[in-house]
Amino acid sequence: MTSHNLPAEPNRFVGRARDVDELRGLLRDQRLVTLCGVGGIGKTRLALRVAGSVVGEFPDGVWLVELARITSPDLVAHEIATVLGVREERSRPALDGLRVRLRGARALLLLDNCEQVVERCAELVAELLACCPDLRILLTTREALRIPGELVWRVPPLDLPDARHPDAEAVLLFTDRAMAAGTRLAADDFDDVARLCVALDGLPLALELAAARTRMLSPAQIADRIGDRFRLLTTGDRTAPARQRTLLATVEWSHDLLTAKERVLLRRLSVFAGHFDLDLVEQVCADERLLPREEVLDLLGGLVDKSLLLADGGRYRLLETIKEFAGRLLRKEDEHVWFRDRHLQVICEMEERCFEAGLAAPRASWQERRRYFVRSRNLVDDCRVAIDWAVESGNAPLGLRLAYVASAMLAIHGEIAEGVDWFERLLLLDLTGVPPEVVALCKGALAYGMEARDDLAGCERAVSEALKEQEKVPHSLGKGVTLNVAGVLLLRTGQFDRAERHFDEVVATTRKHDDTFNRVIAQSCLAVLAGVRGQLRLAQRHAGEALAVAKENGHPWHVAMATSQLAAVAEWRGDTEAAVTHYRAAAAIFDELDNKVEMERCLVMVAKVAIARGDHVTARSLLAECLALAQSTGQRLGMARVLRVLSRLADVEDDIQNSVLASAAAVALAEEMGEPVASGRIEELLTRARDRLGEGRTALQWSRGRELDPVEIARIVLDGRREHGPLPAPSVAEVPHPVLTAREQEIAGLLTRGLSNRAIADELVISPATVARHIANIMEKLGFTSRSQIALWAVEHNLGSA
Repeated sequence: MTSHNLPAEPNRFVGRARDVDELRGLLRDQRLVTLCGVGGIGKTRLALRVAGSVVGEFPDGVWLVELARITSPDLVAHEIATVLGVREERSRPALDGLRVRLRGARALLLLDNCEQVVERCAELVAELLACCPDLRILLTTREALRIPGELVWRVPPLDLPDARHPDAEAVLLFTDRAMAAGTRLAADDFDDVARLCVALDGLPLALELAAARTRMLSPAQIADRIGDRFRLLTTGDRTAPARQRTLLATVEWSHDLLTAKERVLLRRLSVFAGHFDLDLVEQVCADERLLPREEVLDLLGGLVDKSLLLADGGRYRLLETIKEFAGRLLRKEDEHVWFRDRHLQVICEMEERCFEAGLAAPRASWQERRRYFVRSRNLVDDCRVAIDWAVESGNAPLGLRLAYVASAMLAIHGEIAEGVDWFERLLLLDLTGVPPEVVALCKGALAYGMEARDDLAGCERAVSEALKEQEKVPHSLGKGVTLNVAGVLLLRTGQFDRAERHFDEVVATTRKHDDTFNRVIAQSCLAVLAGVRGQLRLAQRHAGEALAVAKENGHPWHVAMATSQLAAVAEWRGDTEAAVTHYRAAAAIFDELDNKVEMERCLVMVAKVAIARGDHVTARSLLAECLALAQSTGQRLGMARVLRVLSRLADVEDDIQNSVLASAAAVALAEEMGEPVASGRIEELLTRARDRLGEGRTALQWSRGRELDPVEIARIVLDGRREHGPLPAPSVAEVPHPVLTAREQEIAGLLTRGLSNRAIADELVISPATVARHIANIMEKLGFTSRSQIALWAVEHNLGSA
C-alpha cells in the first residue's frame, strides 16, 4: 500500500509558510482541524501542502477524499470507503467498514470541499473520531461542521504589499503565475502589481486568473479594468472544476449554498464601505417584510459560518470580490437606490450624535466623549461612500449635514483635506432644499479646512461668504469656528492689530454663549499675538486661561493645544525646561488622539529647544521622527517646519552649505503655501554664507534647495552629508550674457536670489506666466536644463543681486 494518495502539486506553492507551520503543529494536538474560507482563498491548496508535509508522521496513510462533486449526503461514506479501499457488504452500511478499517490506524483523512454535504460530513466525522482514537481529520469547507472537538482555522487572504513589504505573498504569487504564463514583468510594473493585489484582496484564485491575463494585458491595464473583475477574470485552468475556472463561478457556488434570507442580507451588506457592526447592519439592512431586525444577528452568523463574511471582534467586512458580487445582486433586485439612501440617512444620524456628544458638548469628561470618537472613527469609510452617494444622487441636504459633522470629527485627528473636498463637491449641487444656516456653517467649515491646508486665498473667499451668511444665524460651535478662522487668517497675514480686536470679541462672545470649544482657540491665538509682540507676561496669562478653559471643556484636544501654547510661551521666556515638558506632554496627548500633524509640530519645537541647549543627538533623532510624520500626513507646513529647524541644526554644527540648502527648501514650501517668510534670519544666513562660500556657491546651494525634493534635502542634512571641495555644480557653458535680452538678464540675476516665479513677477510687475516664458527662453539660449544652472551662470557674469 502507498502511504498517501495526494496529487503532485501542479505548480510552485507560493507563500503561506507560517500558515503551514502553524497547521502542522495543530494537527499534532488536535484530532479535527477545519480550514474555512471563502471560495478561491486557497483552502484546498493549503490543505494539500500541509497534508503532504506530514505524510511521514502517519504510518497508516494520508488520504485525500474529494467531495466537491458529491451532492447526495448518502454518497459521502461511500466516497471515503472507495478512497480507503473499503468494500461494502450486503446489508451493511459503509460506515461499519470504515470503522473496521480505521480503528487503531494512525492515519490522516483530508476531506476536501465539504460545504454542500456539511451536515452528513459532521455526522460521519463525529462517528469516526469517536471510535478511531488515532485518527486525525483535516477538512476544507466554507461552513464549519460545528461539532465537539472541532478546531476551526479560517484561511486568511495572502499578505498584501505595503511600503515595508513590497514583496508580500500576494505579489510573489502573481509574479510566479505571470512568469508561468510566459510574461516577464519589468521593474516599473510592480507598483501596478501591488495596486492589483490590494484590489483583489490577496485572493489567490483571483490573482491567478489575473496573472493569466498578462498574456494580453499589462498589470496596469488589468488594474485599471479590475472594477469589472467578473468579466475580466475568466481564463482559468481547463483541468480545474468548472466552479474554479472563473471568479464569478467561484462566488456563485458560495452564493448558491445560502438560505433565501442570507442572500437578502448579503446583497444589502454591499452598501457598506469597509468594516461594520451589528448595530449598523440592523439600522440599514433590516425591514419588516424580508429581513426582521431580530433575525439579523443569526443571519450574520450564518454568513460568517459559510465564509462569505469576515468577523473580527464584533465587527464584520466583506472581501471586495464578494462585495462587488453582492452589489450586482442589489442592483438586479432594484434595491440599490433605496438602500444607498438608507445608508446615507443612518450614517448622517450616527455622526450627528457622535458630534453632539463627543465634540459640541461644552463640558464632558474624555471618558464620556471617547466612545463617540471611537464610533466616529469606525464610520469614516462609510462617511466617504455616503457622501459620494449624496453627490451622485444630488442629495445636498443630507450630504452637507454629514460632511459638516464628519469633517469636524476628522479634524481632531489632524485630517483636514478630505473635508475640503467634500464641501467643494457638495456646494456645487442644487442647494434649493438646504436650510441657509446649514450652507453658512458648511462654508465656515470649508474655510477652516482651507486655512489648515494653507490655501489662504481660498480661505479668505470662503470665510468672507460664511461670515456674511452667518450674521443672522444664532451662535453655535460652527459659527464660533468661522469667527476663529477669520482671526487666524488675520494673524497669518500679519494684520496683528485687527486680529487682536477680533479675538477679544470672540472671547467675549464665546464666554457669553458658553462655547468653551472656541474660547480655548481664541485665548490661545491671543497668546500667540502677545508673544509675537514680545509681551510675554500677557502671553503667559492668555495661555494659562486657555488651558483652564480647555480642562473645563474636558476634551484632550483642547488640553493639548493649550499646553503646546504654554510651551511656546515658556520658550519665548527662555525657560527651556518648562518648554520641553509642555511640548512633550502635548505631543503625548496628540499621539493618543492619532493627530500626527499636531504631534509633529510639538516634536519639532522640542527639537528646536534641544538645539538651543546643545543636545544635537536628541534634536537629530526627533527631526527624523518629524520628517516621517510630515511625510505620512503630506503636510507641506510640517515639512517646512522640519526644514527650518534642520537649517538651524546644520548652522550650529558649522555646516553652512546644508543650512542654506534646507533654508531654501523651507522658503520654497512657504511661498507655495502663500505663507509670509521671516526674511531677517535668511538674509543674515545668506550674508554669512557669501562671506564663507562665495557668491557663486551660495547662489548654487540656494537654487538647488529650491529645486530638489524637500524630503531628499531633509535626509541630506539629517545624515550630515557634507560636500567637501568644489560642489558638483551643473555644467555652465561659456556663453556671453549679451545673447540674452535685457529683461532675460534681469530675470537671470533675480534667480541668484532663489526667487520663485511669483516673487519675480511681483518684483518686476509682470505675470508669473511671462516669467516662466522668459526662463524657458533663457534655458533654450544657454542650453541649460535647470534654474540652478542659470543662477550660477548669472553669478559668474555679475548679474546677481547681493
